[in-house]
Amino acid sequence: MDNRMVKALLEWYEKEKRTLPWRDQNNAYYTWISEIMLQQTRVEAVKPYFIRFTEVLPGIADLADCPEEKLMKLWEGLGYYSRVRNMQIAARQVMSEYGGSLPADYNKLLKLKGIGEYTAGAIASLAYNIAIPAVDGNVLRVMTRVTENHGDIMLPAVRKEIRELVQTLIPEDRPGDFNQALMELGAVVCVPNGPPHCSECPVCVFCEARQKGCQEALPVKSPKKERRIEDKTILVIQDGKYTAIRKRPKKGLLAGLYELPNVSGHIDREQALDYIRRMKLEPLQIEPLEKAKHIFSHIEWHMIAYRIRVASFEENKIPGIHFVDRKESRESYAIPSAFHAYTKYMKEE
Repeated sequence: MDNRMVKALLEWYEKEKRTLPWRDQNNAYYTWISEIMLQQTRVEAVKPYFIRFTEVLPGIADLADCPEEKLMKLWEGLGYYSRVRNMQIAARQVMSEYGGSLPADYNKLLKLKGIGEYTAGAIASLAYNIAIPAVDGNVLRVMTRVTENHGDIMLPAVRKEIRELVQTLIPEDRPGDFNQALMELGAVVCVPNGPPHCSECPVCVFCEARQKGCQEALPVKSPKKERRIEDKTILVIQDGKYTAIRKRPKKGLLAGLYELPNVSGHIDREQALDYIRRMKLEPLQIEPLEKAKHIFSHIEWHMIAYRIRVASFEENKIPGIHFVDRKESRESYAIPSAFHAYTKYMKEE
């Protein structure tokens, strides 16, 4: 591995790089927002979210001042809502400590809420041309294959080793392009979950794993712990015009977001109707809905649901419950994707 590999990689990147709304903008804010959005989300899925987010909040001051409900709605569908909360905390740090501009300093970036080594490296190199690595999953995969490294990439020591190796390769005059080229190679050629496209790879002649035929065995990654299964019963409670929603607790899973009322476990129709009556509502009709599943990083929800028609909400004021119409639910309330199998019933005409 030498400068020839770096040269081949950069030449390939210039010809083959994808056009992305945040790429080549020389905008630290855009780099930051896109990198947070791209964590565990595909590029094509992120594009419309990024465009919408930056149109509404075009700069750090806008993010710092954004009301929480509006911010959560802008993030709706991306999941991991703690990330956008951390971004707002960091934006306020930047406003108070750095005059509204992300610092052009890797170590200062690391001190901002929610910014770790990878994101700090991406901002520093892409936006400020600082020769520092930005090692994400794509880079780990490329480098373990190129060097035939059989270390477990979940181990900090292995990640450190790869990061230090990347540091030795970064060209001082094009650190951002180099980091993006490595990431791009891992995203479209040296891909996960299937055989890499070695015949299309600009650095295949330097790849030690390919030479030994073990490229599909790398990277080595220890398995995650099994997810905990939780049964849930979701209740779509409606009076013909409004749907009942409630806000989740300020701490814990999906903290502070809105949800359809639900209970732990799978309950039958009579138990669901009893729940409605305890809410001081009058049930008129109940129908079972389709089963659904939602996977979080450490928990898996197995859901059943009922759609329950009740007498008018107008006379009822139930602590913690909001009654929203279709337009309100679309425009004002962030309901996480865990409930999306059932939020479609809120939007029916």
